[in-house]
Amino acid sequence: MLYKITAIAAAALMATSAMAQTPPAQAAAKPAAAATHAATHAARTSRAPVVRTAKSLDCSKQADSKNLHGAPRRSFMESCKKA
Repeated sequence: MLYKITAIAAAALMATSAMAQTPPAQAAAKPAAAATHAATHAARTSRAPVVRTAKSLDCSKQADSKNLHGAPRRSFMESCKKA
């Protein structure tokens, strides 16, 4: 009797582990979604380079020399470019 219970328990454990290793049905759809995501990302990152004016570059150099970062830098850059 104990032998039958052990055999049934072992069979049940083996059956569940075999089911756990079968890939889900959605796994086949993921490569297409990944390719779409990659194409979208490539389209977003392939923008034209930002052209900065000489005034903007000069203001940026001034902000660098003053060691400005974050909000103070943004504020300085706005006032510098308006001047």
